[in-house]
Amino acid sequence: MNRRSSSKSYEPKTLSETMNDQHFYYETMYILRPDIAEDEVTNHIEKYNKLLEEFGGTILDSQMRGKRRLAYQIAKHREGIYVQLSHQGDGQHISKIEKAMRLSEDVIRYMTVKQEGPLPTPRPSNKNTSQSENKDDSEAKVESKEKQPLKNTDDVATSGKEDTKIKENAES
Repeated sequence: MNRRSSSKSYEPKTLSETMNDQHFYYETMYILRPDIAEDEVTNHIEKYNKLLEEFGGTILDSQMRGKRRLAYQIAKHREGIYVQLSHQGDGQHISKIEKAMRLSEDVIRYMTVKQEGPLPTPRPSNKNTSQSENKDDSEAKVESKEKQPLKNTDDVATSGKEDTKIKENAES
């Protein structure tokens, strides 16, 4: 009996089938000027998110990474406010969103990278989680202190000098 004829034949997948099995998404990282107020930063984030959806993309995750020092000076700025935007789409929306960023004076750099793999899960907003996490952490610290046994001072070993002084006092 021939092994090749009895087993199921393996047919390689076509390129389009392989691409449909993979999860592709895009990550756009852009840097805003550091002298922008926090409410203006959130306005910029909302603006680019809306533009992306208007151009046919779907937003997977949007995060403000905060103000960080730049590796080199860009337009006389040494720091920048980093924003990461994960999105999906057909790829046509990228040139449109990048054009909007290029025309904005508040965006000093941007870059879009195509990613493959599991889709990123959106994280809850930083303000609400940081306050609740701090509350949970402080409660956990209090509980851990309550569970620790108190040290008995009688059991603590004393140094050799203190032992000899105690013996001398006891003898006299």
